[in-house]
Amino acid sequence: MFQNFNPIELIIIIIPLLFAVTIHEVAHGYAALKMGDPTAKLAGRLTLNPVKHLDPFGSLLLPLILKLSGSPVVFGYAKPVPVNFSILRPFRTGTILVSSSGILANFLVAALSGGLIRTIMSFHPWWSQTMAEVSVMILVQLLIYSVIINLVLAFFNLIPIPPLDGGRILTAMLPMPLQQKIFRIQPFGMIILILLLATKSLDLFFSLFINPLIQLLIGGMIRL
Repeated sequence: MFQNFNPIELIIIIIPLLFAVTIHEVAHGYAALKMGDPTAKLAGRLTLNPVKHLDPFGSLLLPLILKLSGSPVVFGYAKPVPVNFSILRPFRTGTILVSSSGILANFLVAALSGGLIRTIMSFHPWWSQTMAEVSVMILVQLLIYSVIINLVLAFFNLIPIPPLDGGRILTAMLPMPLQQKIFRIQPFGMIILILLLATKSLDLFFSLFINPLIQLLIGGMIRL
């Protein structure tokens, strides 16, 4: 799917990517607010305006590098919304809910995007070979990337390595002595993730879980 690079395709990737990382961070902030922490709201981060969440490297340069390098997956990240986990009540439940909210939001967007693809393709005889065909196919391509990017972002954040959401969820579920051991890993978390990406150690993980879900959500009607 990512073999023939062109600028138009990059734009079609960036649009759903920006929305995916934005909805991910807003979900964290909104969940934190519901659990007693207004920090994200006070910082003006409970907005779907992607400019408020944009990270120059994670939202633009990283997906460009992955695309140009021929990576089988393209994803990115936004500036994390500020969350004061110490004031969440109840603390353990709040931590789990806030940490998992972004992942759940990405799964929901992927499912909705897949539903829209199925709906649009069911009306294929109506718009095929009409003036609207090019516009509809661009929209379908946007939705396909929305499915892929949101699933990749959700599964990536499920990896139980801090500072990813999966690491925070795992830590909150463990007894205190084990939590301390996980905390010791956090300073090296990004290094571990970079090594996993550089050595393509996650490719099998993505192919086993993400590819079947992609085919499920788009209905197998479109070849990737």
